[in-house]
Amino acid sequence: MSASKVSRYSMFALLYFTQGTILSYFTSLNALYFLSRGVSMTRVGIFATIALIPFVIKIFLGILSDRVNLFNIGHRKPYILLGLAIQFTCLVIAPFLDPNSMYWGFVALAFILQMGMALYDTCTDGLALDTVPDTERGLIQGLMVGGRAIGVIVTASVVGLLAEKASWYAVFWLLAILTLLPLPFVLKTHEGERPASQRFNWKAFSAFKSWTIAGVVWIGLISFLVIVGANQLVNPYFEQVLGISLSTAGFITTVWGIGVVVGGLGGGRLSDRIGWHNAVLLSLSVSTISLLVLGFGVSQNTPLGLAFVFALLFGIGYGTYQAVYFALAMRFTVASIAASMFAILMAFTNVGQGIGLSLGGMLADRIDYGPTMLVFAVINLLVLPILFLLKSREKTIKEII
Repeated sequence: MSASKVSRYSMFALLYFTQGTILSYFTSLNALYFLSRGVSMTRVGIFATIALIPFVIKIFLGILSDRVNLFNIGHRKPYILLGLAIQFTCLVIAPFLDPNSMYWGFVALAFILQMGMALYDTCTDGLALDTVPDTERGLIQGLMVGGRAIGVIVTASVVGLLAEKASWYAVFWLLAILTLLPLPFVLKTHEGERPASQRFNWKAFSAFKSWTIAGVVWIGLISFLVIVGANQLVNPYFEQVLGISLSTAGFITTVWGIGVVVGGLGGGRLSDRIGWHNAVLLSLSVSTISLLVLGFGVSQNTPLGLAFVFALLFGIGYGTYQAVYFALAMRFTVASIAASMFAILMAFTNVGQGIGLSLGGMLADRIDYGPTMLVFAVINLLVLPILFLLKSREKTIKEII
């Protein structure tokens, strides 16, 4: 691999790394922060759902990026820089807003932060679709998922200790500093002239009329509803049943992140080697098994070491599911609307996440954490009939449009 390719792929991994540092907080540790301030799990779920809205509507950011060469710098680079700047600014401000007494102010700030993240996330995906060869799409998705998981690991390893030994101010400001890491790579990126096949074309949206794309959409919605909705509950679940501390929660999230790295890298490569259908079946199986283990296997008598094993297994399922689905989405994305179409597919995954986060929070309050994990395992099986229907109706993207 050439030095320029290493540099570019490192940029993709670092952009997902900094996204992972924020997701580590908002999907795993924010619930503990809110609970420590007297906020209910129901309000945690409502907050998470609202904060995800920018990822649902990021299709418009994708269209903007596909169509407008901003400041004549490029279709991706300037938007990535702007998104990072927004995220950095919001993280500096965040600790000054108490989530209990200023709940809706915190929600608004999180919404703006997520808008910045959605902007650079969409354009990072667009840049990957513009530049990565078909034969390496599983690899690049594995690197992205792995990079994001490493961000989760780094954050989770430090956040609990910082919250206990220093303050939540230090937590947010650390996240702000980590946001800056991709900047050197982004700044030296140069976007060349776009070939005709990558120029924006409204007619390409006709791809969404096909059963194939509809199947891809529903698989993404259900799978992300399940894994993200369940992931929010892991640390609160262990805290309630096992009485773990904030620092232990951070270490459990670290182990989970290691699992995501393993699952992401493995799932990405498997997508290139065994085909998308078999890869989705494998990721569905691993994630369902991990949910059943969490649902049936956690009790007050569960050794702490076994909880780490459960977190690792769930992380492998989480990472495999994500990398496999992202590679699947790239497979059916049209080059002329790359960022827009991929953003639409990701928007449906974020609809799933929003439903899963709210559903998980409400079910945890009403039927407890273990049964909620089992509900998610059952919902996960809804992917199976869609997957077989999609396989039977599969078309190449050229046939679709």
